[in-house]
This record gives sequence, structure tokens and C-alpha cells, in this order.
Amino acid sequence: MTDSKYILALDLGTTGNRAILFDRQGNVVDQAYQELTQYYPQPGWLEHDAAEIWQAVSSCMQQVITEKKVNPQEIAAIGLTVQRETCLLWDKTTGKPLHKAIVWQDRRTADRCDRLKAQGKAEVIEQTTGLVLDAYFSATKLGWLIDWVKEHQPDTNWDNVMAGTIDTWALWNLTGRKVHATDVSNASRTMLMNLDTQDWDESLLELFNIPRQIMPEIKPSMGIFGKSERNILNAEIPITAIFGDQQAALFAHGGDRPGLVKCTYGTGCFIVAQTGTTITRSHHRLLSTVAWSTKEQTNYALEGAIFTTGASIQWLRDGLQLINDATETEALCNQVENTHGVYFVPALSGLGAPHWDMKARGAFMGITGGVKREHMVRAVLEAIAYQVKEVVDAINQDSDCPVTLLKIDGGVAQNNFLTQFQADVLGVTLERPKMLDATAQGAAFGAGLTINFWSDYQKLVSDRQVEKIEPGIGQAQAQENFAMWSKAVARAKNWIE
Repeated sequence: MTDSKYILALDLGTTGNRAILFDRQGNVVDQAYQELTQYYPQPGWLEHDAAEIWQAVSSCMQQVITEKKVNPQEIAAIGLTVQRETCLLWDKTTGKPLHKAIVWQDRRTADRCDRLKAQGKAEVIEQTTGLVLDAYFSATKLGWLIDWVKEHQPDTNWDNVMAGTIDTWALWNLTGRKVHATDVSNASRTMLMNLDTQDWDESLLELFNIPRQIMPEIKPSMGIFGKSERNILNAEIPITAIFGDQQAALFAHGGDRPGLVKCTYGTGCFIVAQTGTTITRSHHRLLSTVAWSTKEQTNYALEGAIFTTGASIQWLRDGLQLINDATETEALCNQVENTHGVYFVPALSGLGAPHWDMKARGAFMGITGGVKREHMVRAVLEAIAYQVKEVVDAINQDSDCPVTLLKIDGGVAQNNFLTQFQADVLGVTLERPKMLDATAQGAAFGAGLTINFWSDYQKLVSDRQVEKIEPGIGQAQAQENFAMWSKAVARAKNWIE
């Protein structure tokens, strides 16, 4: 271990893939990023090309090593963190996906969920998995893919088919097609894992018509998953941690004990509260999920998943073309005192926690003749903060100790208008780290701690540079407007028949 200098983190996100090299101090040495093509074949559908994801990961790894002239032998371990719930099927003989991967935001299986609800299956699914029956999770997506392959590729040999989320696909390719596995934090998001046994649930596999043999093995989040194939990086590097992206961010923030809450502002917003080593059930439609595990113990969490936050800023840019760049939004919001009575409901892919309304759709409400572009942009940013408040309120109702500090990260968290408005509407302090890529950092920390590259988790966490954002003079107004926004949400719910 003495000659090892680095940990390599691979962060396979919704909008792009990234490789980041960390040194012994836990600092970033270098990183490479590649944007990912988003495919929208129909309204409410979203796909990724899994072959493109693996291509991008490979080239990002190569780039980081070449740019810094790093000897791959000096990389002690690889940690992997991925967009969750996105899943695919592939042929293990050709290594090719059988269809594009279906992304977590995709709503094509909403009707399957409705049918299961009508059959009275929602409660047993919730009890078994800790999740709300929704098209967000992988189970109905895998069911859809299996049906599609049976119809369009009827001579498929199912003994050669493999299923998995993006971590499983990346791991299989990284290990030279040797290891078909996932970790418990990603498996807990498929709606197929029994939260108590931490294994695939036979009755759920049957319910969703998914053959057990195509599913990966479930392993602890921190442990040895295998080694990278020598010809990929010119070294066999152990893969020693896999986390779902939100769990990785919680790990980076030091969220290893109850009472710690983090919010990642990315494509969606994900608020996760550590609940310790026992499963906590929510009474306010939050998800019970695995935070991470080692061989010795499993940590659990409560989570509020909000589907559309950064994605609504991207939509302002690419869809409406009201802005050229996401960074413009901060200045535009500050050009106006308020939204001029406009409220935005970001239900572009339905509403997640705490509503779980797949039939809701996005809406601008309260538009009058005096409304300008700045007001609409500001309404979109305010809506992000309001959605987070709804989930934090739910966490407070589910827990004995209210949230007094919110640790934040993710690309959108660099927007100072948003973070100040968030502190105001919540009335609590936010803590923002200098390193906003907390997901990659968490994967690196996990991988390094597993092999004793680092020995002190608390020191790693406390060495990070952070700043505090306190609630300001806008508190009363922001909290008053929240009630009006809630009224707008009520009107956008259950929109499509």
C-alpha cells in the first residue's frame, strides 16, 4: 500500500460521466467529464445508450491517467457511484445491450403501477422494499424491457441475458465481463430487494415476471467487488466500493449517524436522513432505503426523492431557451424583487416525494401581463427550494429531532440566490462544501477506507472546507409565499387522465 498514491472515483450520473482522481489528503488531483446523450422517444420517456456510458467511462479514466502522467499501478482502488434505478438488459456473449437503458425519470410504466395498485399490491411492495409503488424504480422498467425483448427478439436465449442497474453494467465491463454484481444501496432502489433480508425477494420477482437468474448478486457497499481488467488501465486495480449516488453524497458529508441530513441539488433533488442501523418507516411517504453497508453492519436512511430540479433549469435553457447557460439564473433572479405573483410547479416527470403523483404535470400559475423572463426564471428557482421544504417538513414529522442543519451539494448548489432562498424558506442554516461533487468524493472515501488507504473517516470528513449560509431577512416573505405555491401544486396534481 505504501507506494499507492491515489483513489479513482467513477461517477456515472444522469447528465454525464466523470472520473476523478483523489490523493492521500482526499483532494482532487484531476478529473475528466463527458456529457451523456439524452434520448426522448416519446413524451415522458427517457433513455440512455449503455454502450455510450461505458465508452465515456473508459475514455474519462484514460484521460485522467494520461493528463496527470499517473502510473496506473499507483492507484490503490476504484470507487463507483451511479445514477440509481436506471436499468438495462444485455447479452453476456456479445456484451451488447438488448435495448437502450430506461432512465429513472422515465414514466412509461406508470400504467403498470396503476394496475398493481388496483390489484391491492401497493402495501405489500411498500412493506417489503420500503419504497412507494412508482414507475421511478427499476422493477416495472425491467418488466417492460423483458416484454419488449420477448416481442421483438423472440429467439433470445434467456440463459445469456443479464440484468442490472448502471453500477452492475459498469462493474461487469470493468472486470472484463467477469463479475455480475450490485451493492445493497443500489439494489434497495430496484423495488425487488427485501429490505429485511437484503436479498432479491422471490414473490416480487414473480409479481414483476423477472427471472431470478438474470439478476446480479447483491454485495455490501464497501468490500472487494473484483479487479479491473488489465487491458483497460494497464493495471489490475481492486474495485472496493459501490454506492448509489445519493448514498455516496451522504457518506461524503459524514452522514454516518442519525440526525444528519443532506440535500443534493442535481437533475433532481434528493434529501437523505441517516437513521442508523435500524430500518425506520415513514408515515409521510418518504422512502426507507439502505444508506450503505459493510460486512459487519448496514446503515439505513429515509429519503425524499424530487424528480425535477436542475432538470427544470436545463429545460429553461434547452426547451424554452429563456437562458443560454444555467449560471445566468442567479443574476436574473437578483434583478427582480420577487416573482410578480408567478409560481412554478416542476412536475415535468410527475411529482415525487411527498406527493408521488405520476399524473401531475408542470405548470406556471399566476401569470399576468407584467410578467417578464426574470420573474419566470426566479419562479423556477424558488420552486426548487419549496420542493425541498416539503420534504424537510416530512422528515421533521417522521423524526423526534427536527432538522437544524442541512448539508448541501451538487451542481445547482453553487447558485447563491437558490441557497440563500433555501435557507430563508427553511429557516435553518445550510452547510455547503467547497467540493460540490460529493457523490464522487463519497465513492472515493468508501473505496479508500475499505483497503485502509485512509484509516480515519471522521478526519476525512472534517478536513473538507465548508461554508455556512444563514437564513436572512427574506425569511418571513419566503415562508408566506410557500403557502401560495402549495396551492399551485394542488392544481397541477392529477392532471392527465
